[in-house]
Amino acid sequence: MIRVLLAEDQAMVRGALSALLNLESDIEVLGSAPDGETAWRELQRLKPDVLVTDIEMPGLTGLEIAQRVHRHELPIKVVIVTTFARPGFLRRALDAGVSGYLLKDAPAENLAESLRLVHRGGRAIDPQLALEAWSEADPLNDRERQVLRLAGEGQSASDIGTQLNLSHGTVRNYLSEAIGKLGAANRIEAYRLARQKGWL
Repeated sequence: MIRVLLAEDQAMVRGALSALLNLESDIEVLGSAPDGETAWRELQRLKPDVLVTDIEMPGLTGLEIAQRVHRHELPIKVVIVTTFARPGFLRRALDAGVSGYLLKDAPAENLAESLRLVHRGGRAIDPQLALEAWSEADPLNDRERQVLRLAGEGQSASDIGTQLNLSHGTVRNYLSEAIGKLGAANRIEAYRLARQKGWL
């Protein structure tokens, strides 16, 4: 049996994925989580073979959970199922050690097949996205990405500094670096550009 944990913040999608996978004779859905923090706790409690997760969720994102699984060397495969057909997201997912990256608009039968492939040690990546992912590299480092994301959410440099334990000047430097690397006019344009590319 392939033991699966689902992490998805939309209840209807979560229910549909669970029902779909439970139709398979060799897949068992152990549980589901509506946000990243719950998913991380359930992951450690249930010890599934595969975590199927969305990217954008409250608390931890699917990518952050994948990074934790990778960092803690947990024997759990991570498969991301998302609406984000952005090469930047795929690159970051692969860097975080995910085994699968599938789009929500793919045919339903692809999911079960992909889980079997991943469980056997393979990789399941949307082919069109895989081609695009290597066309343009993400210029931002982790700190610039963090600061730019918070700035794009409307936080001031002082607020960001307090939250990340950085000085006001350091925050401004990170923002300035990010804006320069993206060739943007200001932080808002830089945020919009980076989101569009899937780098945030």
